[in-house]
Amino acid sequence: MHDIKTIRENPEHFDKAMAKRGLPPQAAKLLELDEQRRQAIATRQAAETARNAASKQIGMAKAKGDEAEFMRLRELVATMKAENGAQAEAVNQSERALRDALLSLPNILADDVPDGADEADNQELWKVGEPAKFDFAVKDHTELGEALGMLDFETAAKISGSRFAFLKGDLARLERALAGFMLDVQVFKNGFTEVSPPLLVRDNALIGTNNLPKFADDLFKTTSGHWLIPTAEVSLTNMARESIADEASLPHRFCAYTPCFRSEAGSAGKDTRGLIRMHQFMKVEMVSICAPEQSAAEHDRMTKAAESILQELGLAYRVMLLCAGDTGFGARRTHDLEVWLPSQNCYREISSVSNCGEFQARRMAARCRVTGEKQIRFVHTLNGSGIAVGRALLAVMENYQNEDGSINIPTVLQPYMGGQKVIGK
Repeated sequence: MHDIKTIRENPEHFDKAMAKRGLPPQAAKLLELDEQRRQAIATRQAAETARNAASKQIGMAKAKGDEAEFMRLRELVATMKAENGAQAEAVNQSERALRDALLSLPNILADDVPDGADEADNQELWKVGEPAKFDFAVKDHTELGEALGMLDFETAAKISGSRFAFLKGDLARLERALAGFMLDVQVFKNGFTEVSPPLLVRDNALIGTNNLPKFADDLFKTTSGHWLIPTAEVSLTNMARESIADEASLPHRFCAYTPCFRSEAGSAGKDTRGLIRMHQFMKVEMVSICAPEQSAAEHDRMTKAAESILQELGLAYRVMLLCAGDTGFGARRTHDLEVWLPSQNCYREISSVSNCGEFQARRMAARCRVTGEKQIRFVHTLNGSGIAVGRALLAVMENYQNEDGSINIPTVLQPYMGGQKVIGK
C-alpha cells in the first residue's frame, strides 16, 4: 500500500510511477479522498471540543443554581452526543474510501525495470546450461506420464474437474523426492528456516500480501470464511505482521513446502494440457523479511537460491528481468527463472523471485527498530519459488527422457529415490 503523505508531498512523481504501470493519473483522486478524510476528522474533533466545553459548563451552571442554563446545556450535550455517532461514521467512511483506493493500486516499480507491455518485452539477464539434445522425437511430459501409467488426468477430471491430476507410483515418488531435495538445499545450503504453515488464512492475511481485494477471483474461499492459500508466501510473509523486529536480527529467511490452490480465473485457454497450470500444485516457497538497505542484495541472493536447484538438477535455464507490463501487482522488481522444455522448444517460467519493498509491510504493519534508536520503519519483504515442484517434475521428465519412454533420474535425486536410477514401465 502507498503512503498518502508521500503522495501529498510529490503527486507528480506518483503519477509518473503509475504511468509506468500503464495507469492514468491517480494522485488528484487520492488527494481529494484524503482531504475529505481530513475534513471529517477535523469536524469530529471540533464537535468533541465543543461538547467537552459544554459538559464543563453544565457543572458550573449547577453550582450557580441556574436551572434554566443547566437544562439547556444538558439538552445541548445530549444532542451533540447523538451527532457524534454520525460524525464518527463519516470519519470511518472517508478512511475506508481512501484505504480502498490505495489498496487498488500496484506497487511503484524500481527505476531499472524496463518499459514494456508484456512478456515479449522482458529482458534476458543471463543463461545457464545448454538445452538438451535428442536424436529421437521427444515427447511432452503428458505423453510420457500417461504411457508409463503414472499420470492420470482422466480419473482426476471425474472427481475434481479440469486442471487436476493423479500422480502414481514412481512419478509420485519423484515429486516427493524433488520436494525433499529442494527443502534440503534451501535449508542446509541457502540458510532458510523451514516452516510448516497454515494452509487456510483470513482476509487480513491476503490483504497483507496484496491478493485481496484485487485478486479475489483467483482464490478459493471456504464456507467458513477462510481462504485456501495460493502460495505459502501468504502465510510466511504474514509471520511479520503487526510486529516490530530488532533490525539487527534481520533478515529473517523462511521456506515452506505446501500445496497451493488457484482458480486460474484469468487463464482460460492457457496451458490446458499437462501440469503447467493447475488448480492445485506443490511448491517450495522462499520468503525474506529484511531491512530496506538489505533488499536489493537479498533479491539477488534469493534468485541464486532458486538457481541452485536448477543447477543441481542439470537443467538449462535463463534468468529474466520482467518489464513494467509483466511485473506483478505487488512487486517492485522481479526475476523470472525459465527452464528449457524440449517438447515446446522454448523456455518456460519455473520460478519468480520478487522484491516488494515496503508495499506489503505497510499493509501488514510489519516494522523494524533501528538498533540503539527510537526510529521505527517498515521492513522490506521478498518472495520467490524455490521452486515450483510440479514444473520441476515435468522439466525433469522431458529433459531426462529416453527413446523408449523411460526417464532417467537426476543424480542428486537418486538418494531420495532409494538409489533408483530410471523410471520405466
